[in-house]
Amino acid sequence: MARGITESDVHTAADALVTAGERPTVERIRAHLGTGSPNTVTRWLETWWQGLGDRLQTQQGRLAVPDAPEAVATLAGEWWGLALEHASVAALEALAADRSALQAEQQALQQERDGFAAKVTALRGQVDAAAQAERLASTQATELQRLASRLEGQVEEMARQRDAALARAGEAESARQAADLRIQTLQDAASAERESLAQHVRAVEDRAHAEIDRARQEAKELEARLATVTKEHAAITKSLVDTAEHAKSVAADAVREAGAQLARANALEAQLAKLQDLPAALEAAWRRNETKPAARKSSARKAKAVRHG
Repeated sequence: MARGITESDVHTAADALVTAGERPTVERIRAHLGTGSPNTVTRWLETWWQGLGDRLQTQQGRLAVPDAPEAVATLAGEWWGLALEHASVAALEALAADRSALQAEQQALQQERDGFAAKVTALRGQVDAAAQAERLASTQATELQRLASRLEGQVEEMARQRDAALARAGEAESARQAADLRIQTLQDAASAERESLAQHVRAVEDRAHAEIDRARQEAKELEARLATVTKEHAAITKSLVDTAEHAKSVAADAVREAGAQLARANALEAQLAKLQDLPAALEAAWRRNETKPAARKSSARKAKAVRHG
């Protein structure tokens, strides 16, 4: 609401409007002054209308022409009265219109006041809610500050733990590198040892294969020798049988010699049976019997000599 509008300001504005040929109204006066409450302007405008008659009479006295003819003065007075009456009627009509406009404005202002009151009530509720929110925010801020202090302590502790963990990680990395180097060294040594062992295994396998081949060759030779000995034994047996048949008439020495030969032949057969299961024993027996063919040949020659004798 505008302030500082005086009665003189309103009267001066109304006079200026009348001088300009306009009817003074509340809105025109407010527009002329650029400010002012409608109620204040209406109140001061009413006093302007109330004093208008007195000002006009004063003005009439000022305009009276001395020594004017009576008819002129009477006519001037009638004109002036008509002017006052017309001005009074126009003023009353304008005042009624202004009052209607004022009532409408007052109603609008009352509605605005009601709206403002509702807004004030809502704003008060908002203010109360804001105050409650402020108190809650203050409490939360205090709690957050406490939590922030705790978090700062935890952050510092975590920073110390992180530094310790980084130090341990560095030590672990150094240990890991040393372990990697040791493992690489052991792997290299193991690889070399594995290669050496593989070479040794291959050499042993080669020697074993060679020994097996040699043993197989020796077994074949032993089998050949055994076949030869068997043939020789068959031949000797046949010769001894022939000798025994033809030597029945020979002296007792020849009979005993034949019996000895037969015993040796039986012993040789037993040895041969053992040699078939034991190649090594056979080879040994064969070696032991290498010297016996000469004796057998000598006995055969003796038996032959006996037959021919």
